[in-house]
Amino acid sequence: MRKPNVLMKLGSFRGVHTSIFILGTFALLISIATLSKFYSIRSLLVADAFCNYNVDLKSEGRNGSQVIRGTVQIVMEKIRKEMSDLRDLPMDSSSPASLLRHSAFLADILGLLESVQEYLPLNEGIGYWHNSEIKAVHPLLKPKQQSDEPADYFLIEEIRKYVKVKPNRLGKQNFMGANGTFNSIGHTCFSMKKELEEYMDYDVGEICNDDWKLAQKLMVHGCDPLPRRRCFSRAPQLYSRPFYINESMWKLPDNRNVRWSQYRCKNFTCLASNATHKGFFKCADCFNLTDHEMPRWIKNVDIDPITNLTADFLIPEVLDIKPGEIRIGLDFSIGTGTFAARMREFNVTLVSAIINLGAPFNEMIALRGLVPLYITINQRVPFFDNTLDLIHTTRFLDGWIDFVLLDFILYDWDRVLRPGGLLWIDSFFCAKEDMNDYLEVFKMLKYKKHKWVVVPKRDKDDREVFFSAVLEKPPRPFRR
Repeated sequence: MRKPNVLMKLGSFRGVHTSIFILGTFALLISIATLSKFYSIRSLLVADAFCNYNVDLKSEGRNGSQVIRGTVQIVMEKIRKEMSDLRDLPMDSSSPASLLRHSAFLADILGLLESVQEYLPLNEGIGYWHNSEIKAVHPLLKPKQQSDEPADYFLIEEIRKYVKVKPNRLGKQNFMGANGTFNSIGHTCFSMKKELEEYMDYDVGEICNDDWKLAQKLMVHGCDPLPRRRCFSRAPQLYSRPFYINESMWKLPDNRNVRWSQYRCKNFTCLASNATHKGFFKCADCFNLTDHEMPRWIKNVDIDPITNLTADFLIPEVLDIKPGEIRIGLDFSIGTGTFAARMREFNVTLVSAIINLGAPFNEMIALRGLVPLYITINQRVPFFDNTLDLIHTTRFLDGWIDFVLLDFILYDWDRVLRPGGLLWIDSFFCAKEDMNDYLEVFKMLKYKKHKWVVVPKRDKDDREVFFSAVLEKPPRPFRR
């Protein structure tokens, strides 16, 4: 009984090899036909062949690319069918390793054909042969057209190297299905060429310039994401170990652990005393951990004496909306991580997203033992769909923000919130005449309202109001 099985395996193994050999030969013939269609050996050796070359292509080239495109499409379909047949073969018809190798080979050929197909013109003869000035010019002698490659726009070599496509070293598709790595930069980087080239002008392998402020300027103005760099970031000269976690939450960090060269204040005591009076005006007391930060979200503060209302919700009452369900989330706010510190006491893990607006907010959050996420509002938040239990925001979404931008931000937050997740809008403030327009933007989410309050903001002569809400994302079961 063993011999027939061996013969069957040998037959199927030869059949696989034969099919691959036929398809490979077919692809090779197509490649040769494609080259011979556009280049002639005689045209390179005989001077008067230029005219014949143009006449032949003028009469035959109009349909040539369509024929080639159709043929390539046929080959691609045959390869796809062969790959499907290989997957459907029983595991005992040949060795699994051999089948996997042949399938990978076909996938590589398919990827190459698909990449070549993109460069074939859809309509040959339009725009090329109608230009009388270049009809008699051989393709090799035509003036080079302006490059569309992003790398050719910049002069600094490090930028050019970064944005160029990096092909896979083995010439095969990687596990993500790509034949190379494509590094990207923000589209505004092209309009900030001078600043970006200054940022990328460094010696490879050496210490980077102290230019984080330039980097943040690029990010805030839309050159985001920034390119990676091949230099070592600067660190404080006398870095000391952080405080232990049981004391770091509510204690100002060591001043030696921050580079202060780009700030008005040169230590945490200056920041806590609000000695600069500007530079981080939305969070003037954020570094005052003892008096200002510790009571927040635990005790009621700023109660309106007339309405007896406050825009501040307490963490325990919000967590009681979904007992035990709020575990991970994002705090997109202006602050030093106090909200994340308080939520940690309730066994909730939060990432704090913030940039350094006039003060070392990211360093402060990290030195407290929390996780800072250094991103701007220009970026899509780096979380997968339907993964977070909670998104909290305060002192960030205020009356300065454009309605369309607010739409994009809210839809992105909706994307990462799981069904049943909570969106906590904390003390959003704006002018009274604008409040209804902003409320309509929040209402368009069609979230369930657990808490919803509008309170006068007393420090602006009663011209502004606070809005706070806790909203629950619906499951949307009937939408595909």
